[in-house]
Amino acid sequence: MAQGEILWFDATRGFGFIRPDMGPKDVFMHVSALAEAGIAQIAAGSKVEFELVQTGDGRLTAQRVLPLLPEPARRQPRAVRR
Repeated sequence: MAQGEILWFDATRGFGFIRPDMGPKDVFMHVSALAEAGIAQIAAGSKVEFELVQTGDGRLTAQRVLPLLPEPARRQPRAVRR
């Protein structure tokens, strides 16, 4: 699956775009691609994982869009007191 960042999403209009990490072309995302994961809204800048699907006219669309959970912050080792 590909990963990328939500450029924008308009729930009223029912679509938005994702900027893939691996490519220069933005990818169309329909609200149904979010609905599969039980999501109705997603904020711009959110990192997501998705499946790229080529439509009959050659355009790429995002399917099965899932938000990526932020990586947990790494703890710095504590200095040992002696």
